[in-house]
Amino acid sequence: MFLITAGGIIGVCVVCIVLLAIIIYLITRIRIVKQTSKYIVERLGAYHATWSVGIHFLMPFVDRVASVVSMKEQVKDFDPQPVITKDNVTMQIDTVVFYSVLDPKLYTYGVENPIFAIEKLSATTLRNIIGELELDATLTSRDIINAKMRSILDEATDPWGIKVNRVEVKNILPPQDIRDSMERQMRAERERREKILLAEGDKRSKILQAEGDKESQILRAEAEKAAMIKKAEGEAESIKKVKEAEAEGIRLLREAEASGIKLLKEAGASKEVLTMLSYETMEKVADGKATKLIVPSNMQDLVGNISTIASVLEDNKNKKE
Repeated sequence: MFLITAGGIIGVCVVCIVLLAIIIYLITRIRIVKQTSKYIVERLGAYHATWSVGIHFLMPFVDRVASVVSMKEQVKDFDPQPVITKDNVTMQIDTVVFYSVLDPKLYTYGVENPIFAIEKLSATTLRNIIGELELDATLTSRDIINAKMRSILDEATDPWGIKVNRVEVKNILPPQDIRDSMERQMRAERERREKILLAEGDKRSKILQAEGDKESQILRAEAEKAAMIKKAEGEAESIKKVKEAEAEGIRLLREAEASGIKLLKEAGASKEVLTMLSYETMEKVADGKATKLIVPSNMQDLVGNISTIASVLEDNKNKKE
């Protein structure tokens, strides 16, 4: 009885262990697919399905995951490749390829090693493109090289389910002697530009100085002209003031003479008195202090009167003696 019971317990334990192993095995057949991945599943060695995000179960003994494909954009930096330009210059060029997988099935079954295939295709394409360009064009045509490589690689990788998004030429390394020559050429070009800039600066400085001298002379001439005009205006104003003063003096003199004659007439002065006053006036005029001489129209009468007066004075003198 004890033996049967022990054997039964052992059998139950074995069954439990087997069931536990089966459960664990079935659990291991469960796959959780992430959003950025695709699973390629084969059944009995043939393509069965492509699993997207979610929980999936592999049939025991018949299904297997052939590959897990990342759907992210990937970057591959390839080693420098020796290429020869059209003018027979050997240089090293390395490229960077940005690509993404569009069809996981074609990516898995299209080519044995997609990355290796892209690298070799990139190298051959680069040699073909550079072989059509000379050294100077190669150094200055990176955009053209990038565009051509991207177009050729994208078309070539379509059967592999790969989309080439971008190709960039990372480095272009000419031989050392070419680099030295280019450096000397660049130094000479910089020196030439420096001399040109200095010459242009000196020329501009002289032009500005000449323009400044010209403007200075123009301003000086205008200032002298304005000063002469002001001086002439001042002299004209001075002459005008002098003439106005002289005219005012003459006017006042005439008014005084008129007033004197009026007073004499009012006082009833005789002709003889007026004649004596005229003589006194002529005496003042003839004393040499007057700057202007006014000769009256009856000069002959005055001369006759003066002669008569002189005779009278001479007779009186003789009588006194």
